[in-house]
Amino acid sequence: MLIRKSQDIDSSEITPKEVYLNRRRFIQEAALAATGLASAALTAELPGSRHANAGEKLQFRKSEIGIQGEDMTPFKDITTYNNFYEFGTDKSDPARYAHTLRTIPWTVSVEGHVKQDRIYDVESLLKMHPSLEERVYRMRCVEGWSMVIPWIGIPLASVIKAVQPTSKARYVAFQTLYDPKQLPGQRRAVLRWPYVEGLRMDEALHPLTILAVGLYGETLLNQNGAPIRLVVPWKYGFKSIKSIVKIRFVDREPPTSWNLAQPREYGFYSNVNPEVDHPRWSQARERRIGEFFKRRTLMFNGYADQVAGLYSGMDLRKYY
Repeated sequence: MLIRKSQDIDSSEITPKEVYLNRRRFIQEAALAATGLASAALTAELPGSRHANAGEKLQFRKSEIGIQGEDMTPFKDITTYNNFYEFGTDKSDPARYAHTLRTIPWTVSVEGHVKQDRIYDVESLLKMHPSLEERVYRMRCVEGWSMVIPWIGIPLASVIKAVQPTSKARYVAFQTLYDPKQLPGQRRAVLRWPYVEGLRMDEALHPLTILAVGLYGETLLNQNGAPIRLVVPWKYGFKSIKSIVKIRFVDREPPTSWNLAQPREYGFYSNVNPEVDHPRWSQARERRIGEFFKRRTLMFNGYADQVAGLYSGMDLRKYY
């Protein structure tokens, strides 16, 4: 991914991007190649990956924020077992049909309670942070399966601070591309399209929250939310909205797609909480992709030490 200068950003806000190859990742990918699981080889096999930047190597630094000592989910599983209803409801649909999405050119509008509404390309948004970071996060689906993914992106906080929200901005709302020609799943009324999500401002500013543009050292594939998506690791996966085209700063709690569809089952906060069951199944245990036995679900997906303070005094059964 090329990083270009943009007239949308003041020079004082841009820090030169530190560029160097991650030798450790290179060695790891070489080892994977020996077993036939190299991500570059797999990319060529995935229908949803056939776009201009598919499999392009990224330059990044390894962040200290993330988990240690857990095995990462294989690239093949991350890129072929997905929830992305814009391409279909089956887990294999995104990889099968995502080739219809064109990610170049791609712009993201930033509007609402900010100093000035603007439209950015993805590279301009990345310019708001010194360098791309790799962060290994646990991700859990509300359906009961989980993965460990090495995301590459930037803190959402760096973008928020650069666009200068006003004092009226209490929430951040996100919107996915709406284009049924490119996103065939939108031709069915599975959800209200376009897909929308939102965070409270303190959640959006939290250091764990990132805008991701890659995983496993390469640019995002379409089925994983290319070219830019949200990642909020202590919440269920559906909060991490994909293929973002709009970020809006608002003063009231914004609507979210799954809450609109089934408010009894999906609340605005959607924090991973094993003590609050989904109305149709327990959330107490989960199955890590690649493992046979289930494991105990961790409060806030294992990030309680970092994020529990955001919800101090709140009834987490009411604000689920």
